[in-house]
Parts: sequence; C-alpha cells; structure tokens
Amino acid sequence: MSIVNLFIIILQILLILATIVPILLLVAFYTLAERKAMGAIQRRKGPNVVGFWGLLQPIADGLKLIIKEIVIPKKAELNIYLLAPMLTFWLSLMNWVVIPFNFGNCIADVNYGILYLLVISGLGVYGVILSGWSSNSKYSLLGGLRAAAQMISYEIPIRLTILPVIVITGTLNLTDIVFFQMQYGCLIFILFPACLMFFISILAETNRAPFDLSESEAEIVAGYNLEYSGILFAMFFLGEYSNMMAMSSLVNILFLGGWVFFNFFGIYFSLIIFSLKTVFVAFLFILVRAILPRYRFDQLMQLGWKSMLPLSLGFFMFTINIVVGFNLVVPLIVY
Repeated sequence: MSIVNLFIIILQILLILATIVPILLLVAFYTLAERKAMGAIQRRKGPNVVGFWGLLQPIADGLKLIIKEIVIPKKAELNIYLLAPMLTFWLSLMNWVVIPFNFGNCIADVNYGILYLLVISGLGVYGVILSGWSSNSKYSLLGGLRAAAQMISYEIPIRLTILPVIVITGTLNLTDIVFFQMQYGCLIFILFPACLMFFISILAETNRAPFDLSESEAEIVAGYNLEYSGILFAMFFLGEYSNMMAMSSLVNILFLGGWVFFNFFGIYFSLIIFSLKTVFVAFLFILVRAILPRYRFDQLMQLGWKSMLPLSLGFFMFTINIVVGFNLVVPLIVY
C-alpha cells in the first residue's frame, strides 16, 4: 500500500469520526431536550439535578448504562442476541453517510442517496425482529412480530410519498434536491400532503409514539428490548434516537430546502440553517409523543393500509398528471 493510499484511508477515517462523534453527542442531548420539553408540556420539571439545569443528565445516564451489569437470559440465542443491538446501532449510523449538511459536506455524495436511505432504513427492522426472537421471551417475541407487521404497513407509504419529490426534481441525489429548492422554492409549499404523510410514516418507522407498539409498556412490558440491559440496551436507545435525527434531516432535505435560506451561502451560516430546520422537525417528534395517546395495533394497520396507502398513491398519480399534463418539468442547474 502506497503512502498516498494510506493517507487517503486515514482522511476517510477522520471524516467518519468527525461525523459520528458529534452525532452521538447530539443524540445524547436530544434525549435531554425531549425530557425537558415533555416536562414543560406535562407541567413537570424534568431533569434538573445533575449539573446546571440538568445539562449533565445525558452523561450520567450514559455512564450508568456503560457500567451496568449485562444480564443475558439463560435460554437466549446468544450470538443473535448480541448481534441484534449492534446491527440496530450500526445501521442507524449508516443513515448519516449520504446526508449532506452543506454543499460538499457529506461523507458520500452518491447519485442514489434516497435509494440508499430507503434500503438502510428498511433493514433497521431486522435488529428489532432478531432481538425479539433471540431473547426467548414471549413479550419480546410479540414486540418483534409487531415490528415486522408495522414495517409492512408504513414502508409502502414512505416510498410513495418520496416519489413526488423525485418526479418534480428529476434526481435521487440529496444535494441536487436541495439545489432544486434553492432555485424554485421549498417543496413543502406544493407537496404539503406528501410531507405530512411522510412525517406520519417516519413516526412509525422510528417506533415513536403514537406508533411505538413494538415496545408498548402497557401491553408487552417493554417489547423487543425487554431482556436487554447495560450497554446492549444503550445501543437500541442510541439507534432509535439517531434514526429520529436522521429522518428529521431527511424531511428537511426533501421538503424544507436543507441548508438553503433565501440563497444565502457560507458554510457556518448554512450549517446553522440546516441545524435549526432539523431541530424543528425533531421537536415535532417530541410534541407528538407528549400530546397524543398510543394507537391500538389494529388502528395502525388500518391507518397504514386503508388510509395512508390509497392517499399516498393517489397524490403520487395526481403529481405525475400535473407535471406531465402541463409540461412542468424544469431544468436543474447544478452549481
């Protein structure tokens, strides 16, 4: 191996670490923001003991999970039991590979970024299914089966709500989609129904309330992660919140213009705009959890198959008819 190739590999590793470490810190403090916001909405104080205003609570929780004893069920399928949380955590980090924070500020700016994200997000359910089956617990198994049925319900609407964006922009590249919105305006103004259905679908994909049925404590105790503790449970926890932030970034890129704000440029300003838009979408996750009760499982199935599927399919066909019928295909000028 030449020195040049070794230097390139080292740079790639440093770039990956420069992305992953801030993401993990962001996820940690996102949990604090969620607990604070839910406390305010529900007229509670939330974390306020560890550190000033409770700001060190995520660090304390992380240390507690790291040093906590890992208890493995006696009849668990050990290899798969250990693999499941690692798979969930690894896939949640892989989502960030193609997400651009700014022009050129991306680990891999591939031409099929949307397709990559759909594949990786679809694979994430395998960690939940494997954890539920390998734990050898009835409650965990029910949580894994619920996750499988839930995935079938929302995966089709997710894809159908992204298709109008692809039809209008004519690209699968996330950076090009942001450039399109820089030239012609944010897509949420013309694709608001698709944006709303996409947000509802990603609530189910990330196992968030009111669709957190695979870990419903009132019915199946804790669901798929019932038999996990210590750092193994922390991997599920970090994976879930990392997926939430990644999906919030995707909503921002597809419908809110990414880092674009009135055609202003500059890396620092663009990063701030991107962060503010993503935080706004992430706050909606918290807001929905705080104010809405959990759906029943049959209600989720009906919402996915009888409401979301025909609506998303109908809106997609409507978009195609408008774009083709009125010849609204516009050129994309890549800067």
